Amino acid sequence: MLSLQEISDRLEIHDLIHRYSQIIDTKQFDALREEVFTEDAFIDYGVFGGSVGDLETTIEFLHKAFKMFPNSQHMNANIQIALDGDRATGRVMCLNPQELAVEGKEGHIFFCGLWYVDEYRRTDAGWRISRRAEEKSFVFNEPDFMKGG
Repeated sequence: MLSLQEISDRLEIHDLIHRYSQIIDTKQFDALREEVFTEDAFIDYGVFGGSVGDLETTIEFLHKAFKMFPNSQHMNANIQIALDGDRATGRVMCLNPQELAVEGKEGHIFFCGLWYVDEYRRTDAGWRISRRAEEKSFVFNEPDFMKGG
C-alpha cells in the first residue's frame, strides 16, 4: 500500500510531467529553468536530431528549433514512476503531433511517438527533472527534408 507521502510524490511528478508539455507547447521555454528542471539537468533530444547537453543548451535549442513548428501537442500517457526517497525514475509515453511550417504548403502535420526516460529529484522548490532522454518509437508523415539519408 502506498503511503500518503508516496501518493503526494507521484501526483507532484505527474503535474511536473504535464507542466513540461504545457511549457513546450506554449513556447515558454525559459520557464523550464524555474519550474521543471534542476540547474544541473542533462537533457538528451538526440534521437530526433535535437540537442544533447545541459539546461541552457536545451533552452537555446528549443528557441531556435520551435520557430519551424507553429503548433504542437505533447500528450503524455502510461506514466511509470519508481520512487526512492528524494529521487525517482520514470518512463513516460508521449504522442506528439506537430505542425511544420513548410514553404509553399499549408501546415504539414506529422507525428512523433516516443518515451521520456527520466530521473527526478526533490528540491526545495519541489520535484524537478534532473535527467531526461528521449527514446524513439516512430515518426509518421515526416517531411522528406527531415529524413536522414
